[in-house]
Amino acid sequence: MFEQSIATLAQQLRDKEISSVELTRLFLDRIQALDPQLNSFITISDELALQQAKAADTAIANGSSSSLTGIPIAHKDLFCTQGVLTTCGSKMLNNFIPPYESTVTGRIQQAGAVMLGKTNMDEFAMGSSNENSFYGAVKNPWNLNKVPGGSSGGSAAAVAAGLAVAATGTDTGGSIRQPASFCGITGLKPTYGRVSRFGMIAYASSLDQGGPMAKSAEDCAHLMQAIAGFDDKDSTSSETPKEDYLANLNAPLAGLKIGLPKEYFGDGLDTKVADTIMAAVKEFEKLGATVKEVSLPNLQLSIPSYYVIAPSEASSNLSRFDGVRFGHRCDDPKDLLDMYTRSRAEGFGTEVQKRIMVGTYALSEGYYDAYYLKAQKIRRLIKEDFVNTLNEVDVIMGPVAPTTAFDLGSKTNDPVAMYLEDIYTLSVNLAGIPAMSVPAGFVDNMPVGLQIMGNYFAEAKLLNIAHQYQQNTDWHLQTPTMAKGA
Repeated sequence: MFEQSIATLAQQLRDKEISSVELTRLFLDRIQALDPQLNSFITISDELALQQAKAADTAIANGSSSSLTGIPIAHKDLFCTQGVLTTCGSKMLNNFIPPYESTVTGRIQQAGAVMLGKTNMDEFAMGSSNENSFYGAVKNPWNLNKVPGGSSGGSAAAVAAGLAVAATGTDTGGSIRQPASFCGITGLKPTYGRVSRFGMIAYASSLDQGGPMAKSAEDCAHLMQAIAGFDDKDSTSSETPKEDYLANLNAPLAGLKIGLPKEYFGDGLDTKVADTIMAAVKEFEKLGATVKEVSLPNLQLSIPSYYVIAPSEASSNLSRFDGVRFGHRCDDPKDLLDMYTRSRAEGFGTEVQKRIMVGTYALSEGYYDAYYLKAQKIRRLIKEDFVNTLNEVDVIMGPVAPTTAFDLGSKTNDPVAMYLEDIYTLSVNLAGIPAMSVPAGFVDNMPVGLQIMGNYFAEAKLLNIAHQYQQNTDWHLQTPTMAKGA
């Protein structure tokens, strides 16, 4: 049952083969049995989940259900959920219970889905390995000694292990796509502004974007149907009409033009990963696509520009966590300054403190022009590279990460090596285009994701391309051995 698609489960619910309450209990039991090994959840909302499941069964009986009604889903723990602890993986928000609902979780709730709980993540979404959480590292279900990727590693691990049918994630520099690749699931980072950021605790406001994580492209399309669209509560939300993400999943790929950036296949890319990606590209050629080499000449500048822009925005966004209004407050402060400094020093972890310091420095007088302004100019060049290339081809393909999942603890003391894990994903966020990770094979028994990048608001096309690939391969159907143990 835990391996079934959203469409299959929705049909079984409508046919009364199983109730949402039964299905929800099945997943709650799996979480109880398997999550102690993974640490993929921070909060398990079992009572709320069963209440929502009962309401879903009533809606189905009344004939007023959608494809998500009664489907058990998990949410990354930076989406505010009214009345449910929302921590952002940080001690700073260890006691924060939001008085309101984020647009993403609210829309999924309105569609009738069941919230199993909130998934673990790198603190304030800062990290590529999910080792930066106040609640401990998440383990990869394919190998418990490996990282699941970050920052949406809890969501990726939960879906891969069959602890949730699907999950929400967020992507600031690859944080949906990289964990999706490492855990062997499908993840979509939509166009910036396609999915509302209201109620999504901010890391870097011009880069953050929420999106779906699931076993397949079809399942991601079901979630996109619910969460995409304009939101007047979010000033960065796009008024571009959303598409029907399910309507054209089965459209043929004959004539599709694929670009392979030469910069994605140079030094640093594991040769076995490269071979796996090229094997996936050949599958698309069998489906009628043509392939040509393209160039994104400013790709190498994405890491330095990102690690100026993102920390700068984080420095500004995280200034609100001062021990005054909500979140962690130090004990017995001597005065206001003591309360500010000790609350922040105690509440933020090392990686978050590091990025706040970098961002504050880059924005300080005398350095703004030299760092932040220059990084924004480079960002424009990166965007133009994508625009020019996507005028030549329909989509761009390449690896998500230079390697498969690495060992827990292997890069925690080498921040440069950790940052280089995002070399193929950061530029997409800087440009604001949509991209997704699709399971494409295995290297040394660990999953490899194919990255598919498209033009602005072309999510439906990306989902169609990924779905057609998944109709002709079975990589997305593979299940970790540990997931079969419950």
